Formats: sequence, C-alpha cells, structure tokens
Amino acid sequence: MSDFTNNEQEHEFNAGTAPQQNSELLEIADLSKKGYQFLKENRVSEAEKNFRTILEHDQENNYALVGLGDAARKRGAYRDAVDHYKKCLIYHPGNNYALFGLADCYKALNQYQKAIEIWEQYLLHDNKNITVLTRIADAYRKVRDFRKSKAIYLRVLEMELDNPYALIGLGHLHYDFKEYRDALHYWQRMVEAQGDAVDIRVLTSIGNCYRKLKQFDQGIPYFEKALIKEPDNFYALFGLADCYRGTSEPKQSLDYWNRILARDPKNKVILTRAGDAYRCMEDYETALDYYERALNIEFDVYAVLGLATISRMQGKVQDAIESLKRLIQNDGKNYRLYLELAQCYLASGDKRKAEETLTDFQRLGIRNAHILELLARIQS
Repeated sequence: MSDFTNNEQEHEFNAGTAPQQNSELLEIADLSKKGYQFLKENRVSEAEKNFRTILEHDQENNYALVGLGDAARKRGAYRDAVDHYKKCLIYHPGNNYALFGLADCYKALNQYQKAIEIWEQYLLHDNKNITVLTRIADAYRKVRDFRKSKAIYLRVLEMELDNPYALIGLGHLHYDFKEYRDALHYWQRMVEAQGDAVDIRVLTSIGNCYRKLKQFDQGIPYFEKALIKEPDNFYALFGLADCYRGTSEPKQSLDYWNRILARDPKNKVILTRAGDAYRCMEDYETALDYYERALNIEFDVYAVLGLATISRMQGKVQDAIESLKRLIQNDGKNYRLYLELAQCYLASGDKRKAEETLTDFQRLGIRNAHILELLARIQS
C-alpha cells in the first residue's frame, strides 16, 4: 500500500435513482477521481479544491476527508492532516485509509506510541499487511522497545524472506543497542540479496559497524563502494577518513578530510580532525593553522587539546600543562585530557604527577583501557 493511495470513489446506482441525484453522485465521483489524480501529480492545491467542493455537498464524505488528510500530509502539515483523518474516523470508524494516514502523521510528529496504537487498529482489519507491520516495528524501535520491535521484524521476515525494510530495521535496531555484529548480519544480508543495487546507506551503515568494532580495515571497502555510487557523500568520506585515522594512516585520512572541507570549509569538527592528521605527520605549522581555523568558528576542546599536544612536542610543556588544566576544569570526564596531561608531566620528568593525574581520573569511577595502560607503564 503506498502512502497516498488512489482511493477513488465508486458508485452503484439503483434503477429508481432520481436523475438529479444520479447526476450529483456522478459529479462527486468525478471530483474525487480528479482530486486523487491531482495528488499523484503533486498538484496539492487543486486536489484540495476538489475535495472541499465534495464536502459542500456531502460533509461526511470519506474520500474527500481522507483526500484532504493526504493533501495536508503531502504539504507537511501533519496536524491539519490529523484533524481530517480523525473527522473521517468519526463518521467512518475503521476506515483503513484514514487509520493508515493518521498513524503516519503521528510517526512524523514523533508521537510513536500513538502511531503504534493506530497501526494496531489497522491490523485488526488486515493483520498480514507487511507495510504496516514494518512501520509498527520501526515505531517500537524509536521508543527503544527492543523485544517488541525485533519480534515484529522477524515476523515480517517469516512472511517475506529478505524483506528490505525488515532487514534494514533489524540492522538499525541492533546498532542502536550497540550490538554491532548482529547489525552487520542483517545489513550484509541486504548486500547479498541486492548486490550492486544495494542502497548506499546500507554500505555506510556496514562501514560504521566496522568502525565501532575498531576493525577499520574491513570498513574501508564498504565506504569505497559507497563513494563509487555517490562521490561526494559525506558519510562515506567521513567513514573513510576515520578508518584511515584508525589504521594510523594520517596521509590517507587527509585526502578525505580535505574533500569534506572543500565543500564545507567551516566544519570545525573536520578542521580539528585534519589538524590531528597534520600533527601526526609532524607538520605542526599546518596543524596549528587548522586548529586555529576551527577555534575561530567556535570553541572546540579537541582543537585546544591538539594545540597543547603540539606545545608538548615543541618543548613548551608548561604552556601545555596550563592549557590542559583549564580544559579539565570544564570537561572533567574526558579521558584524553588526562592522558595528554600525564604525558606532559612525563615529558617534564615528573613521574609522580603523571601517576596522580591518571589516578584522579580513576577516582571518577570511569574505567578506561588507555588510562590503565599508561598507568601500568608508569608503575612498572
């Protein structure tokens, strides 16, 4: 069932129907038919005019009320659409088109629980409608009800093996709950089922799973395939840059950070990441320029951290220490700040201060592998 169904009115006329009534019914049927055709052609205002003309003759006409709801939904006026669908349901309880439209409006308004209630009413009339079932599963996912969402997606897969909406939904569901290997299983089924025709978002989602699993080298091919489909796709460019960052190949990552910056030169996050890459390549002058460009846009803790790291590497350890202490006052749970501050104390020969810094972080009750590793090295 499509979002905007051609819900054309059909009439049966009894032999005894008066000619005038017959003519009026034919006129209403014609207005309805043309109204839905206008909707298909995105001529929304003309469609609304037709439906309102019908209501002047028959204020309870379900086709006109649903048509006005569909038109409002096409315009993004979801609250107006809700009113039209609700009015239809007052006169025609259980009207499938009104129920479907109303639920989709609630979904668009992020009122997922209401959407679920309406879709479940719809299922009373058609409990094998895959479109509705996947929408309900999506809504349960949005309200983070893992169990119900998964059960409905799996029900859809029992009805239609490799249904793309169910596979994509299951991927997102597991990803949202940080179950990245399970997410990979469902998204890779999409690739197996659709091959080269698979949606670019599936490819970037698989790449992101590998990023989350720190298996950067396995993520790279998926982001590359995404770029073949869409050479300027932000998520593919970002994913590739971050994967090369993860495999300690800053020069490779820079190619992609700078491609993003060519289109979005004031993206402070990307400027900072590019600055990090230049710093890793020991091109401190260019790194400083990128960090400062980021800070000219807006304060960024990682740009300041990058500047402090360069100060340490250039022997300006005390400047770096003072800068990092200020950062920790405002961002006291950021483990990277404590790591860099400890490195500064080690660079100045103060092993005790370095150990104290890492111990201070541990007192926050946050377990971090990088902190533990450096602390173990200091204490060995």
